Amino acid sequence: MTGKIKKKVEDRMFGFIAPEDGSNDVFFHKDALNGVTFEELNEGDSVTYDVVPGKDGRSAAGNVQKA
Repeated sequence: MTGKIKKKVEDRMFGFIAPEDGSNDVFFHKDALNGVTFEELNEGDSVTYDVVPGKDGRSAAGNVQKA
C-alpha cells in the first residue's frame, strides 16, 4: 500500500500513515521501518507499507519504506 506520513510522535518513536486510498490512518512503530530510520522520515513523506496485525488486534503498518 502507499500513503504519507501524517504524524510522528518523536519521544515515543511511532506515528501514523494516511493511506492514499483514503481509508483510516495506520499506526507504525520505528521497528516496522525498512531501509529508513525514524529520524529520516518527515511528516508528508510518501511511503509504501504492508498492513499487518498489530499487538492490540488493530491493523498496523509493517515493512515501511520511503516511496
